[in-house]
Amino acid sequence: MTSAFRTRIIRTLTVPLDADSFPGGLPSFLVRDDLLCWTRREAGLVGFGEVARFTATGPERFLEADIWWRHLVIEADVTDAVGCPGTGPVAFGSFAFSKVSAHSSRLIVPEIVVGLRDGTAWLTQLTFDDGELTEAGARAALRRWLDTPHTAQHLPASDAPFEAPAAAPSAARGTTSLEQPAAGREAKLSTGSLSEADWMAAVAEGVAEIRTGALEKLVLARDIVATVPDGVNAAEILRQLAVRYRECWTYGVDGLVGSTPEMLIQVEGRTAQARVLAGTLDRRDAEGKAGTPLEFAERVLAGSEKQRHEHDIAIQSLTTQLAPFSEAMNAHSEPFILELPNVWHLASDVKAELAEVEGHVPTCLALINALHPTAAVCGTPTSVAGALIRKLEHLDRGPYAGPVGWLDAAGNGEWGIALRGAVIEGPDTVRLYAGCGVVEGSVPEAELAETWAKFRPMLESLGISS
Repeated sequence: MTSAFRTRIIRTLTVPLDADSFPGGLPSFLVRDDLLCWTRREAGLVGFGEVARFTATGPERFLEADIWWRHLVIEADVTDAVGCPGTGPVAFGSFAFSKVSAHSSRLIVPEIVVGLRDGTAWLTQLTFDDGELTEAGARAALRRWLDTPHTAQHLPASDAPFEAPAAAPSAARGTTSLEQPAAGREAKLSTGSLSEADWMAAVAEGVAEIRTGALEKLVLARDIVATVPDGVNAAEILRQLAVRYRECWTYGVDGLVGSTPEMLIQVEGRTAQARVLAGTLDRRDAEGKAGTPLEFAERVLAGSEKQRHEHDIAIQSLTTQLAPFSEAMNAHSEPFILELPNVWHLASDVKAELAEVEGHVPTCLALINALHPTAAVCGTPTSVAGALIRKLEHLDRGPYAGPVGWLDAAGNGEWGIALRGAVIEGPDTVRLYAGCGVVEGSVPEAELAETWAKFRPMLESLGISS
C-alpha cells in the first residue's frame, strides 16, 4: 500500500458556474488526455491535476482506500457555496477486478473539478497549501489547465468571463451530432492473451464445468490490442463515447477509458441504487427480421430462457449482498430492454434505503467491498467462478470489470463497472476488453460474436470500423 497522504489538512473551495456558458455540458471540458472523467447525459464531473493519490493491491484494497479517504477528509477545511453531491472534496477511483491482480487500485484527488448536475454547475479547487482560496484563483487555475497548445486557440481571452472551450464536439441535450474520428487511420488489431479459437475452447470448457454442477454461471473476458500509428488521443475517445453513448457512464481514470452501461452502486445520502445487466443482443442481428427492432429484442432477450436465467442470477447476486446494508429494497419485477447504439441488454434497476451499521451509514467503498465482484462480471458461486476465470482466461484483467467512479466527503458517490472500455498502454497502443456471461446453454461461437459487439464502442471511438 502506498499513498501521497500528507499530515496537513486538505482545503477546498466550491463556487457556482454558469451552466449556460457551456451549453454542450461536460463533454465541452474533455480537452486534455490526462483529465479525470465521469459523465452521463452531459452531466457529471471532470477533474484536472492531482494533489493526492492512494494505491493498493490485494483483497483489502477497498477497505484500505476507504480508511485513507475518511482520514483525509475528516478534518478538511471546506467552503462550499453549492452543496450538492460531488461538491467539496472529491476523489476519482479505479480498482482492479481481482484480489490477486498485480494492478494497483487507486484513488486520485484532483486539483480542479468541474461539475454539472440537474442544471447546477460548479467549480472546486482542492489544495494542501496554506494560501487563500478565492473564486478568481479557482477560475484562473482551471484556465491554466485548459490553456494548453492543444486548446489555447479555442479559449476566450484571459480577462474575459470564463467560457468552456469550443474545441469539443456538439453535445447539446437530445442531439447525437459530433465530429467524426480522424479518417484514414491504418490501425492494426492483434490478438490478446488468447486467440479466438482458444477463447472459444475456454468457453466450451466453462460450459462443461457448469454442467457438472460446480457453478451456475461464469463470465469470461478476452482482450485485443489496437495499434494506432498516428497516436491515441484519450480526450477524443472520451468525447466520442460521451456523445454516442450518453445513456452510459463515460469514465476516464489514469488511462482507463470507456463507457459503461452498468452501475455497481450509486449513493446519495441514505439511498443506494444499482443497474444490473445480463443478457445481450447485437443490434445488427435485427436486420431483416420481422417486426420492429425493439420487438425483435423483446422476443430474443425477454423470451429467452437462457438470457432470463443469466439475468436472474445477476439480480440475486447483487440483492443478496446488498441486503445486510439495507432497511428497505425494491427491484423491477420484470427486466426492461436497455437500448444502446451497439446492443440491447436485459436490465433491472435496484433501489435500497441504507441502514446504519455500527452507528453509521455504510460508505460507497464499504458497499463496493461487499458487492464486488457480482455475478454479472464474475459468475456464481463467486469463489468457484473466480478460480475458473484465472484458469481459463490466461489474462490479468487489471481494472477491466472492476469498480470505477468517484466519491465525496459526504458519503455520496457513483461507481460503475469498468465495461466497454480499454487501457491506453502507450502513445499508439490500446488494449480493449470484452466479456460474456456463460451458462449451460451458451454456444462458444455466439459468445465470441457478442464480444465483438461489445468491442464496438471503443473501436468506433478510435475510428476503427468493426
